[in-house]
Amino acid sequence: MRIPSKSLLVAVFLVPIFFSCQPTKTETIKKTAEESKKPRTIVTTDGEIDDVDSFIRMLLYANEFQIEGLIYSSSMWHYKGDGKGTLFTSEMEMTKNIYGAIPDLRWPGVEWMNPLLDAYGEIYPKLSQHADGFPTADHLKSLVKVGNIDFEGEMKEDTEGSDFIKEKLLDDDMETLYLQVWGGTNTIARALKSIEDEYNDTGEWESVYKKVTDKAIVYAILDQDATYRKYIAPNWPDLKVFYNSNQFWSFAYVWKSAVPESLHYLFEGRFMGDEIINNHGPLLKQYYSYGDGQKQEGDDEHIHGDSTKLENAQWGTFGMYDFISEGDSPAYLHLIDVGLDNLDNPQWGGWGGRLVQSLEQPNRWEDGKNVMDFNPFTDTLDDTYPQIRWVEAIQEDFAARADWCVMDYAKANHPPLVKAVGTHSPSAKPGERLTLAVETSDPDGDTLETKFWVYKEVGTYGGEVELTAEGNNLQVQLGPSAKGQLHIIAEVKDNGTHPMTRYQRFVVEVN
Repeated sequence: MRIPSKSLLVAVFLVPIFFSCQPTKTETIKKTAEESKKPRTIVTTDGEIDDVDSFIRMLLYANEFQIEGLIYSSSMWHYKGDGKGTLFTSEMEMTKNIYGAIPDLRWPGVEWMNPLLDAYGEIYPKLSQHADGFPTADHLKSLVKVGNIDFEGEMKEDTEGSDFIKEKLLDDDMETLYLQVWGGTNTIARALKSIEDEYNDTGEWESVYKKVTDKAIVYAILDQDATYRKYIAPNWPDLKVFYNSNQFWSFAYVWKSAVPESLHYLFEGRFMGDEIINNHGPLLKQYYSYGDGQKQEGDDEHIHGDSTKLENAQWGTFGMYDFISEGDSPAYLHLIDVGLDNLDNPQWGGWGGRLVQSLEQPNRWEDGKNVMDFNPFTDTLDDTYPQIRWVEAIQEDFAARADWCVMDYAKANHPPLVKAVGTHSPSAKPGERLTLAVETSDPDGDTLETKFWVYKEVGTYGGEVELTAEGNNLQVQLGPSAKGQLHIIAEVKDNGTHPMTRYQRFVVEVN
């Protein structure tokens, strides 16, 4: 929406405000070293096809965080077996009822990362044109380790993967280490058990326990084995956990029922096939999609690649190149700094969803029926909308990065930069009128559209608020009885072929 530069717009509470302007300068906003610090992370994965697709997207964002480990693990859906024919019965009710006692389950092996990292190496020269900080393929290959994979929940033996995690947890780098759980928690549980076994009866145990629990945050997508419940929670009660059991479905197999129909085009074959998968280099060509003819070795149940079986399939009827699933992607989308300040405040919401601190377990942040945002598509509160509200920006950003794989810098789109003018956390009194402003620039010289909106479900604000915007400036009129914490988002989008969006969050404390 284009609005003349002299226009004023007024909105009350949740009505967004738009303003478009052509950048008047081409220099970009510089970030300080503190602002540019990257979060550290280790990924554990069972290798399901949606893990593979999450992995491929993650590689296109590998400059945004510091990947410190890529660990094969098992889950209730995938395990190797011990090679002796030992029968195993799942501890999880669902898979126990489906499979019974079996020697192995849909195991994709411990080689599937290799061709993806090889393909990443081929596009690395292009990616590196567009942003600093992409790790080399050889470096990422050095981080690949095999964890506990024999059975679901197996954590009896130390493995290369568990030892690697243990070493990272015990090293002297006290920057937060995010442990992403795309399968079961068993390899992480084994690392913790090994630490406990080594130090529990020594005078160092208290300090070691504190070091680990101060450093580590587990971001888990569902419980895919019983090791968190049976070992981690009772023995490491102070370990911080971000638990996503519901919002991730927006990017998972049931996306057709979770995502509003008007946004389905972002997951359908015309967008996914034309704008992301095809003609975007060797890495994205390996991305699993409906009807693409691909089949994962070791998994006979996933037949999504068969183009003759797209009607009335397990999760609905699909077209060629439609999105299948990336259920684990929220775990690293949470780590990408797009300006929402959610990294240390998961309850504020961001690209990885919105997780709220549990009253019963204060070191656990969760989604679920107590974490709902108003869904304007259905006119109701919705426990998946904290993730859905960002879907369009996330998918367009993915498509823009797909172009980075094959295009030179001058031909591709790059995200705008936005920064608060002055403080982003002002204090105010009831009835006060205050001014907020952002400074914006675009590395490609694109036209930028700025929209201000109130994130009503976040914070504690009560009372009316009136917003009046002119360009990148916002007048905020607080109600006479207002109090609490008010969250206002400045959302800045460019007009590239695949628009990229960045944000500035203002947190106003009204006393």
